[in-house]
Amino acid sequence: MKMQRRQWMSSLLIAGAVFASPVVLAAEEGPDVMVQRISTEVMDAVKADAAIQAGDVNRIVALVDSKIMPNVNFSRMTASAVGRFWRQATPEQQAKLQTEFKTLLVRTYAGALGEVKDQSLSFKPTRFRAEDTDVVVRSVVRGRGEPIQLDYRLEKGADGWKIYDLNVLGIWLVDTYRSQFAQEINSNGLDGLIATLTQRNKASGGKAG
Repeated sequence: MKMQRRQWMSSLLIAGAVFASPVVLAAEEGPDVMVQRISTEVMDAVKADAAIQAGDVNRIVALVDSKIMPNVNFSRMTASAVGRFWRQATPEQQAKLQTEFKTLLVRTYAGALGEVKDQSLSFKPTRFRAEDTDVVVRSVVRGRGEPIQLDYRLEKGADGWKIYDLNVLGIWLVDTYRSQFAQEINSNGLDGLIATLTQRNKASGGKAG
């Protein structure tokens, strides 16, 4: 239960951090500037969106799929979550894993977006060199309750900076999924993991995007 709550919290916070960002701007901004700008935009947008506040799932899923995912290095996130088993997967299995993992994250993010109320973000100074291609941007989420540590791991590619992992309260999101996925693969193989993800996605409303 604690692990599920941490995953949900992670998804909520990353949903609040990567939203409504024109991808073309990412190549022109540093990772810290990009995350801060997007964070401000998403907090304002979600709080002002009556449909999201009312829980319009289809609208939220469409926003997540079109606005959040372009700012995430999803292929790297999937491969990292599957871990060493990724190299053992056939191209067909890899494609299915990416599809089902994306659907899982989109649905989770969609559910979390409606919970954004009065949270605010403050950022710590980010030190990096112009030639760096992997950076961690650190922040703190404040709202009701205790402040929450929130760190973003980004990498720079040909299309600019993209997020590929998130740290909430000292736990990296991909590490959490990797542990769960490894247990499933060890018990039932890669096809077993795909079947489990497919079942979870159907239970939560089917494919997104």
